[in-house]
Amino acid sequence: MTTIAVVTGASGGIGSAIRSVLERTGDYDKVIGFSRSSEPALDLLDEISIRECAALAGDTGGTIRLVFDATGALTLDGSRPEKSLRELDPVSLARSFAVNAIGPALLMKHFLPLLPKSGRSVFATLSARVGSIGDNRLGGWYAYRASKAGLNQLVHTAAVELARGKPEAVCVALHPGTVRTPLTEGFAKNGLEVQEPEQSARRLLDVVRGLEPAQSGGFFDQQGDIIPW
Repeated sequence: MTTIAVVTGASGGIGSAIRSVLERTGDYDKVIGFSRSSEPALDLLDEISIRECAALAGDTGGTIRLVFDATGALTLDGSRPEKSLRELDPVSLARSFAVNAIGPALLMKHFLPLLPKSGRSVFATLSARVGSIGDNRLGGWYAYRASKAGLNQLVHTAAVELARGKPEAVCVALHPGTVRTPLTEGFAKNGLEVQEPEQSARRLLDVVRGLEPAQSGGFFDQQGDIIPW
């Protein structure tokens, strides 16, 4: 049976690197990428587009063993991360949740059913360490932090349900580290390791390869270490 990997957000900095590395390693017989520029196009704010992409992936006749969601946004519509409560804007807050939490939740809704009932498979989505409540000592970045924390809860809850019907499947949130992409431009702090997208992709895929079903529902960094909720 043909094995398939699906990458959502495949035109972004990390997503395109993930797709490229997967295609070169040959871990899967076929790699399918979805993005705003794919056919059909993937729009996280439009569930119909997500359903159409999932339907196309499901109709390939192969077995989907990996879905890697590389979507997400730190800044939207020109807004910058908030430094204080007085900067909170309800429209920006709602949009951050739509892109960083609701969109990936809809991806899980439509792609998790495509994973096989037996054998190992993985759904991985990009979260962020700043979404950790336990690790938050600096404050600020309200919308991004909260939306990624919401994503982590959605992943954990989906993993509980997934295990009932597909006990060998894994559903996790991953922190890629700081990657040199347009998303992080201007926000990388001195002293942080800034990775090139391909380096990050290789590290993340190494983590994915090592995941066991018992780790489903977890939140891990690019080295495979657990991040506190």
